[in-house]
This record gives sequence, structure tokens and C-alpha cells, in this order.
Amino acid sequence: MAILITGGAGFIGSHLIERLLAHSSDDLISIDNFNDYYDPALKRANAARFMDEPRVTQIEADFCDVAAVEELFTTHQIDSVVHLGAYAGVRVSVAEPHVYQQTNVGGTLNLLEAVRRHPVKRFLLASSSTVYGRGAAIPFQEDAHHGVPASPYGATKRAAELLGLCYAELHDTPVVCLRPFSVYGPRLRPDLALTIFAKAIHTGATIPLFGDGSIRRDFTHVSDICDGLISALSAENVIGETINLGHSDPIEMRGLIALLEEAFGKKANIQKLPKRPEDLPVTFANLDKAKRLLNYHPQVPIEAGIREYVEWFKSWYD
Repeated sequence: MAILITGGAGFIGSHLIERLLAHSSDDLISIDNFNDYYDPALKRANAARFMDEPRVTQIEADFCDVAAVEELFTTHQIDSVVHLGAYAGVRVSVAEPHVYQQTNVGGTLNLLEAVRRHPVKRFLLASSSTVYGRGAAIPFQEDAHHGVPASPYGATKRAAELLGLCYAELHDTPVVCLRPFSVYGPRLRPDLALTIFAKAIHTGATIPLFGDGSIRRDFTHVSDICDGLISALSAENVIGETINLGHSDPIEMRGLIALLEEAFGKKANIQKLPKRPEDLPVTFANLDKAKRLLNYHPQVPIEAGIREYVEWFKSWYD
């Protein structure tokens, strides 16, 4: 039997494959369409890590493609799905909402229909902290009032969650929704703020800082996220639940820049820009549910995680 990982060549997907190879005996199937949302060469470099690994099957296809997904489930004995693939990014979703709806909602529905026809033991749906909107109580609690998402990205991830929970009720599909918070670490996507800040400090370019830098984000190391995902693959009493995966210790963006300055040994050149309406003032995970259901306890403090990230960044960039 095998675990299907959508977006397997991406940032979180490639880390999860590494962890599963080390901590499980399952065969792993990665599906990725290597789109050009960011440089496909970066995803191909991630995929190349597993080129000679006999337990990993890599398929270049789009999970929005009904025929390709049906062939995937017909050809392989898949007993679990980790659905990480998505169009991500808050800012781009404001400019291009249709592709987010097509991929994050339509693609998720396609996979849910596939597992309705080909039942699995567990379907992990990777959502996002952006499902919480303005008006949500701080820290964000899964079963409290959510508010309205501040971006089309957040709205499509919430819609995907609701589809998954609907299939859990209607078809007994074993869906678990996980909400990662501001994931970071080696191989981070180039479009994210941490990468943009790091590149600017490393090269002496200007950092674009939206607002006064007081926006807080609950940065969570990718290894902690992977631990939560792996736990959710086998944990009891989690089907039909939504669960935060964060660090529960948000940091201001200006504080993040200070940590990067310390790690690089360089000062940042900051250009302050108007704040953006799609940016929430804070993301902050309540982890009570994750601790109770998944025994989830994040291990990597932001200071150590940023030092590790900067060391990787310098070797990758240079």
C-alpha cells in the first residue's frame, strides 16, 4: 500500500517525503505538475532528491485532471492521501482569484471524488491559517468563530475544508483538515516574505516592508509541521476534525528582520510601504486541540530555525 502526496515536489511535500522515508515503511507516490507559479527548476531540484529512491514514485500530472487522478488511483494501491498541493500566496490570489478557485477548490473536489470511488484509510487536507479572518478571537481556535477570510486564497482553503468535511459526513470519507501556520525552513518558496527578506539582506537590496512592521506571524518550522502531518495519518478520533499546526508564539515582522540581520551579520535596508488590506494583523495558533488529538508539541524555536534557514539560504543562493 502507498501514501499519495500531492504537491510532493514542493517545499513541505519534499520535507514530508524525507521524513516518511526515515520513519515509515510505506511506498510514497508524489504528484506534482511543476507549474510556473515559481521557478519549476526549484521543484525539480526537490524531486531529484528522490530520483533513485525505490520507495518513491514521482508522477508529473495535475490533480485537477479527472482522468489523470482516476488513472492514478486505478494503477496504484493508495491507502492514504496527504493533500498538500495548492495555489498558495495571499497577494497573488487577490490579482488572480480564478486559478485559486479552480485548483484549491476544484482540485480538492476531484481528489475527494476519487477517494469516494477508491476508499482510503485517511485523507489529510492541508488547509491554511488564512481561513481565519478579521474578527476571529486571538489565539485562533479551530471551533470558534472564524471571521471572513481576508483574501481569495483564504476563502478557497476554507471552501476546500468545507468540501472535505461534507464528504466526511456524506460519504464517510476519512478527512482530517490541518491548518499550518507560516511554515518556514530550508527549501522555502522564493515568493514568501522570509525568502524575500533574506535575499535582500544577503545582497544589500531593499526590503519591502508593508505597514510599520508590527504585523505578527506564527512562524512554524517545517519539521514540526511534518511531525503533525505524520501523527494525523494514524491518530485516533481525528476524522472530521480541523486542527491547527502552528508554533503558538507569533513574532513581529520587524523582529523577524532583526533575527535575519543577526544571522547574516548584516543590516537590512528597509523601504516602508503602505499596509495591504489582505494582510491580517496577526496569526496565532491555539494548539490545545493539536496537543490533545495529535500529541503535537513544536520543537524548533524561531531563533534556531532562522539560523538554520540562513545557513541553508547562503549555500543555496551562492
